[in-house]
Amino acid sequence: MIGCSTASLRRKEGEQMQHLDTIKNAFLYCSNGIIEAFGPMAELASVLGSGLGAELGKGSGLGAELGKGSGIGSELGKGSGIGSELGKGSGFEAGEVIDAEGRLVLASFCDAHTHLIYAGSREEEFLDKINGLSYEEIAERGGGILNSAALLHRTSEEELYSQAMTRVREMMRMGTGAMEIKSGYGLSLEDEIKSLRVIARIKKSVPALVRATFLGAHAVPASYKGRQTDYVEHICRDMLPAVAAEGLADFVDVFCDKGFFTVEDTDKILSAAAKFGIPAKIHANELDISGGVQIGVKHGALSVDHLERTGEAEIAALQGARTMPTMLPGSSFFLGLPYSNARGFIAAGLPVALSSDYNPGSSPSGDMRFVMAQGCIKMRLTPAESFNACTINSAYAMGVESLVGSICKGKFANFIITEKIPSLNYIPYCYSSPFIWKHFIKGEEV
Repeated sequence: MIGCSTASLRRKEGEQMQHLDTIKNAFLYCSNGIIEAFGPMAELASVLGSGLGAELGKGSGLGAELGKGSGIGSELGKGSGIGSELGKGSGFEAGEVIDAEGRLVLASFCDAHTHLIYAGSREEEFLDKINGLSYEEIAERGGGILNSAALLHRTSEEELYSQAMTRVREMMRMGTGAMEIKSGYGLSLEDEIKSLRVIARIKKSVPALVRATFLGAHAVPASYKGRQTDYVEHICRDMLPAVAAEGLADFVDVFCDKGFFTVEDTDKILSAAAKFGIPAKIHANELDISGGVQIGVKHGALSVDHLERTGEAEIAALQGARTMPTMLPGSSFFLGLPYSNARGFIAAGLPVALSSDYNPGSSPSGDMRFVMAQGCIKMRLTPAESFNACTINSAYAMGVESLVGSICKGKFANFIITEKIPSLNYIPYCYSSPFIWKHFIKGEEV
C-alpha cells in the first residue's frame, strides 16, 4: 500500500517529498465511503476486533497470501465494509472482500488545476501550432481563449454540462478522485455564471471531490478590446458579487501574465474577492516572469500555478508561505514551453504539486498518470516525489488535504488498485501501458 499517512500530514516539502509511506501485506477497511482502518495484515484481527479477521484468507487465497510478488496487497471494503461475515459482534458491518492478489494499492490522484468547462475543441489551432504560431500569436488573432469563449456563448448549459461530464468521467477512469474545475471561457457575467452552475451540477453528479474556481480574469473579451481597465472593474463591481451571491466559487483566479492581466489588475481583483471571503489561486509565470508569484503570496493564495518561468526571486517569495507552487507539465509538453524548475524548488525546501491543466488550447488531457511521468522524465523528479506531487500536495493545492490525497483514517476511500506491476516506478516508466485494475472513489468502484 502506497500513499498512506496520518491525519496531521498536510503536504510534503523539500526532502520529505522523497519519502513514500508504504505498508507491505496490508489491509484496508472502508465503510460508507470513508477509510475506517488500514495496516499490516498481521494486525487485522486486533483492528477489527473479531476472530474472523485472523481467519481471513485461510484456504481462500485471502489474508496471508496477499502481496506475494510485489510485497503489497490490500483487503478492500467496497461501500459498507469487509467480509460477508466479518463484523458480527465486532461493531463492523458486513460487506464485500476484494483480494488484491499482490497488486499495489495507491491513493487516488488529485488534480488541482483544470479548465473542463468548454465547448467543442480547438484542433484547428493545433495545426497553427504545428505551423509555427506561438500561443500569444494565436490569441492575438482572436483564437485561443477568445475562440473558446465564442463557442461557449453559443452552447446551452445542458450541452456544456454533458460535454464536461464526459471529461470528468474520463479523468475518474484514469485514476483521479478529486479535481478543481475553473470557469474562464465565458468572459461575460451571464456565461461565467453559466459555467459555474455547470460545475455545481458536476459536484452533485459524481463521487469525485470537486472544487470550483471563478476565472473571469482569464482574458479580456472581444467586447472590451482596448478597455482592459473597464473589464477589471466589471469583474470587481458586477461579476464577483453575483458569483458570491449564489455561492458558486470556492476560489477566484487571475491569469497574471504577459499579454493578459497585470500585477495591478490582479491585486485589485483579489482584493475585491477577499471582501466576499473567496480565497485566491493564481495563474503565474507561464509566459514571462510576471510578478504573479509575488502578488499571489501577498494575498495568501492557496496556490500559484504554471511557473514555467521563475528565478530566485520567486523561490524566495514562497519561502515560509502557505502557497503551494503548482506546476503543469502538460502545458509545457503541448506548447513546447520550458518545464518548471521543480528540482530547484525542492532543493530550496519548498513543496511542489503537479496538475494537468486540462483545457482545449494548451493541455487537452486530464491523464494524471502522464503528468506523473512527465514529472519524472522531463522535470527529473523521482517517482516518489512525482507521486507525492500528484496526490497529497495537489490535494493541499485545492484545500482538500484533510479529505483526500492519501490513504488515511477518516479520509474518503479514494484509492487505485493497480494491475500486477513490480513497483511504483513502473507507472511513470511504462507511461502509456494500462496500469489500473480497479479505481474506487468514496468506496465505490468507478
